[in-house]
Amino acid sequence: MTTQTDYYELLGISRDADDATIKSAFRKLAIQCHPDKHGGCKEQEAKFKAINEAYDCLKDPQKRAAYDRFGHAGPQGGGGGQGFDGFADIFESMFGEFMGGRGGGGQRQARGADLRYDMEISLEDAFNGKATDITIDVSGPCEPCGGTGASPGTMAKRCTTCAGHGKVRAQQGFFVVERTCPSCHGAGQTIADPCRNCRGEGRVDKTVKLAVNIPPGVDEGTRIRMAGQGEAGARGAPPGDLYIFLHVKPHALFEREGTTLFARAPISFTTAALGGEIEIPGPDGEVHKIHLHPGTQSGREVRQRGAGMPVLQGRGRGDLVVRIEVEIPTKLSGEQRALLEQFRALETGEECPISTGFFDKLKKAVGG
Repeated sequence: MTTQTDYYELLGISRDADDATIKSAFRKLAIQCHPDKHGGCKEQEAKFKAINEAYDCLKDPQKRAAYDRFGHAGPQGGGGGQGFDGFADIFESMFGEFMGGRGGGGQRQARGADLRYDMEISLEDAFNGKATDITIDVSGPCEPCGGTGASPGTMAKRCTTCAGHGKVRAQQGFFVVERTCPSCHGAGQTIADPCRNCRGEGRVDKTVKLAVNIPPGVDEGTRIRMAGQGEAGARGAPPGDLYIFLHVKPHALFEREGTTLFARAPISFTTAALGGEIEIPGPDGEVHKIHLHPGTQSGREVRQRGAGMPVLQGRGRGDLVVRIEVEIPTKLSGEQRALLEQFRALETGEECPISTGFFDKLKKAVGG
């Protein structure tokens, strides 16, 4: 048995056999011809080596392509897996995935690019959620060719230079250099008749309208991912994703920290002194009644539980915190002034213990 025997005849397979057929035929013959089963028979040993040599060549897309074109002169460093090329295969099987080598037996097509879309919404939209539509310019699959890049009625063919691998290897001294295939530019396929609509790219620029669902409770910078709505990949490669970044417009009444809403409420000094009730309209349209005790001081914060923003993708709501600001009147009628003069005449100092205590301390500090 010599190495000049046709590899396909040796394995008993046709020249268009797929990888699974080649592997199955090799395993069957390897079991039949293993030297251990024939008592060390030299003829069976030689046949076993020839079978291994054939399988080593045909299982490798590049070696097989070279063998199909040039016969036994094509594959270099064959020898049943011996020599530096055999060592390179072992090294690549260990580190191929990490270094971008053959790994899975073919070049993975580049995924389409991700896109970003910035959307401005109101606080009310962030509170209630919103269903809306957006229009974006994006590349999508070419309809005439179905995204293949080939003219309708034709199809891409496996690159003969790299045998569909997308990369070619060349031995330089003690090193094996791998580079992108110059014929197919890494695609693993070539197109003889490119689609005229997309010029062989398999994608064209489009304006598309997308429905977007904004859930209740979103905040500034919340990101919504729409899988597969980004740029289309070249020649049928998977598309990228679309990321929508939300920006909440400033509100006239509320400020927000997480699920907590903050509001300022100016009240009259009589309401502060006598107590009362004020109403704060929430972003949901509900009116929240805030009860104020007599003697409410400016700067006091009143917390209304469960009146804040909804929890994003959860249950419950945050709180509403109202900061009280006592407003001093700047315009008084004659009657109002007279009443306040009467009130001042009746003051004992106990009405405002904080201010009275402060001035007493001040007098003592200066020796008055």
